[in-house]
Amino acid sequence: MVKQFIIISLMTIAVAACGRHSDYDATGVFEADVVTLSAETSGRIESLVVAEGEEVTRGQLLCVIDTTMLHMQRRTLMAQQRALLAGKPDVDKQIASLKVQVRKQRDEVARVQALLSDDAATQKQMDDAIAQLSVLESQYDAVLSAASKSSASIEGNAAVVATQIEQIDETIARSRIMSNVDGTVLGLYVREGEMAVVGRPLVKIADLKHMVLRAYLTSDQLSHVAIGQKVKVVADFGASEQYEYEGTVRWIASESEFTPKNIQTRNSRANMVYAVKIAVENDGRIKIGTYGEVEL
Repeated sequence: MVKQFIIISLMTIAVAACGRHSDYDATGVFEADVVTLSAETSGRIESLVVAEGEEVTRGQLLCVIDTTMLHMQRRTLMAQQRALLAGKPDVDKQIASLKVQVRKQRDEVARVQALLSDDAATQKQMDDAIAQLSVLESQYDAVLSAASKSSASIEGNAAVVATQIEQIDETIARSRIMSNVDGTVLGLYVREGEMAVVGRPLVKIADLKHMVLRAYLTSDQLSHVAIGQKVKVVADFGASEQYEYEGTVRWIASESEFTPKNIQTRNSRANMVYAVKIAVENDGRIKIGTYGEVEL
C-alpha cells in the first residue's frame, strides 16, 4: 500500500507539473534598459561619488574628472581677451578733432561763398577754401577707415578667443559625469586616481524597476498579440518559487528569426519565431537573466 501510495503521489506531481508547463505560451529571460556612460574628456579621475548597487536619479553627479589644466587654459585665454579689447581704438575720439575741423571748414566755405556772391571775396579764396575742405574730408575718411578696420580686427580676434573659452567651459562641464537615467549602478569601470580617456566606459546603469521580458512567439500566436496588450507573466526562480506579474506588450519584431536554442514555445517544432518585449513593473525580485513565462 505504501509503495502504491508513493507511485500515485509521484504520478500526481508529474501530471501537475506537466499541466503547469503547458499553461505558458512562450518563455524568455528578463532584461533591463542598460546605459553605459563613457568619458567625454581626458584626465585623472578626481572622485567617484557613487558605488555599485546604489540607486541614482537623472541628473545626479556620478564622477568628476580633474579640470585643473582646463581652468589654467581658461585663465590664459581670459587674459588674452582682456589684452585684445584693451588695445581696441576709440574711433570717436580719434576722429573727434578732424570732425570739428571739417565742420568749421564747411562753415568757412559757406562764408566765402556768400562773400563771393557780394563781390567781397575772390574766386581764388573760394577755391582755396574748397581745397582745404577736401583735404580735411580725405583725412577724416582715412582715419575713420583705419580705426574701424583696426577695431573690427581686434573684435574678430576677441570673438575667436571667446569661442575658445566657451569650448573650454563645455569641456569642463562634460568633466562632471551626470546620470541621464533613473536606475541602479551595475558596475564601475574606473577608480579614483586612474586616467580617463575619451570614450572609456566609466559607469553602467540599469533601470531595474521597469524590467522587460524578451520572449518569442510563433506566427500563429502573433495574430493574437498587439502592442499595448496586457498579458500574464510568471517569473520562475526555481525550486517551485514563482511569482505572477501583469505585463504589457511593448514591442513586436517586424521580422522573424530562427528560434534560439534556449527558448521554448508552445509549438516546439517551430523554426521561425518573432521576438516580443513585455514590460513588467519589478517589485525587487526580478533580476537580469531571470527566467520567465508568458500566458496570452
